[in-house]
Amino acid sequence: MKKYPWWKAVMDYGLSFAAMIVLMPFLLVLFTVASIDTGFPGIFRQKRIGREGKIFIIYKFKTYHSKTFTKSKIGCWLRKTKLDELPQLFNVLKGDMSLVGPRPDIPGYYDKLKGEDRLVLQLKPGLTSEAGIEFRNEEDLLDQQKDPLTYNDEILFPAKVKMNLNYYHHLSFKKDAQILLTTFSVLSK
Repeated sequence: MKKYPWWKAVMDYGLSFAAMIVLMPFLLVLFTVASIDTGFPGIFRQKRIGREGKIFIIYKFKTYHSKTFTKSKIGCWLRKTKLDELPQLFNVLKGDMSLVGPRPDIPGYYDKLKGEDRLVLQLKPGLTSEAGIEFRNEEDLLDQQKDPLTYNDEILFPAKVKMNLNYYHHLSFKKDAQILLTTFSVLSK
């Protein structure tokens, strides 16, 4: 297994710590709104596959009502703007995630990779990635399919693995900076 690049750790901890300080009042407002809207606490926790295939708990703002399991109006807005992902800054500070890396998936996908594709598991999952940018409207794309699960398993997931494997082979500070800038550019539209 490759040693994790020192510059990536500096970028992850430095930028996420600064973001947490700057965004803390906004995060508290979003937490309060999500808690009122969907039920306390307004944080969603789920098992995801991390580096080396290890399971970790991801954090997001809750977007579904606790009792009815239906998406809330505020939750739809949080998902569309990707603000529901902001609690993952805690995952970065905990060392479970990176700012840039393959988006973390539920068990049954990355942990089942074979051959060279398993190299993706040497990366920490990230808040953003080229695949995450490319498929940022994944939920809408899947809603348009007759069989969303088959489409995900046969089209989307293999495309993401290919992009993430390319990222693995071309990992660099410059590449991470480009992906972060592209993410901010796309989200600010």
